[in-house]
Amino acid sequence: MKRKGIKNLIIDFGGVLIDLDRDRCIRNFEQLGVADFGDLIDPYRQQGFFMELEKGLITASEFRNIIRDRSNKLFTDKQIDAAWNSFLVGIPTYKLDLLLKLREHYVVYLLSNTNIIHWKWSCANTFPHKGFRVEDYFEKMFLSFELHQAKPEKDMFETLLAETGIVPEETFFIDDAPANCQTAQTLGISTYTPEAGEDWGHLFK
Repeated sequence: MKRKGIKNLIIDFGGVLIDLDRDRCIRNFEQLGVADFGDLIDPYRQQGFFMELEKGLITASEFRNIIRDRSNKLFTDKQIDAAWNSFLVGIPTYKLDLLLKLREHYVVYLLSNTNIIHWKWSCANTFPHKGFRVEDYFEKMFLSFELHQAKPEKDMFETLLAETGIVPEETFFIDDAPANCQTAQTLGISTYTPEAGEDWGHLFK
């Protein structure tokens, strides 16, 4: 379970913990009449007003109003949130069990580009497991919409390092976006880029 010389783990959320279904999300937004949705949503990094939501530069209400303006239809908040949250499939329970086990050997942090709508849904629907809540899996969570920063920019990693005081050379980062791992490596952090749906628990056996 213990990786040599590593004391800290930084774990990504989307694509590493939670499984994603981009195509389903695109279909659902197209049904709402949002044109060119596929050009804006990305498995690794959002674009346009989706990135503004991800960085917390616009509120959830402002995001929904942009959707309504683009579709020229008065969809409810619930309809829009349902389409947006259909991007998220769920966290396999074996990964939640793995996180709890890893916390016995490492200090575990979450570093995620995410938004308030996805995060609220995930906290309510994917992290509860065996009586545990999201706070039980991580020492601290660094979320783009709260920090107003996003990977792969270096400042988000520097914020985590500054606030935690951890040593980069004693830290291992797991993220499914190669660009994010490349930034971490420039700071001295070792990395691993899993494939979609991979059980990366083998890294600790």
